[in-house]
Amino acid sequence: MRIFKNTWFCRFARDQKITDHALRDAVRRAESGQIDANLGGGVVKQRVARPGHGKSKGYRTVILYQAGERAIFVYGFSKSERGNIREDEEKQFKKMASYVMELSEKQLNELVAMGKFKEI
Repeated sequence: MRIFKNTWFCRFARDQKITDHALRDAVRRAESGQIDANLGGGVVKQRVARPGHGKSKGYRTVILYQAGERAIFVYGFSKSERGNIREDEEKQFKKMASYVMELSEKQLNELVAMGKFKEI
């Protein structure tokens, strides 16, 4: 299983002090069937704990997810900041997922080399 963050999410995680360990834990839970919200089309929402607090007061993350293959963190927000993602955002994430899940390993490695994705 390869796990990535896009550039937007890298900044978000850094600003919110979300560790790569916490992100790997979110993917591990998804891999074991503990998905907080399956939006369909290769898009899931997973909770990530706020440092020093639990998941319920933490962050919601949007992951482009293909079980056993790859997970790409693309968006995050705190529940206190906003209630949920909008319907138009969900559609965009699903379009992104259909594109990203078709990328070859070589293409993924090129995106990492270009700084578009960071592998964790």
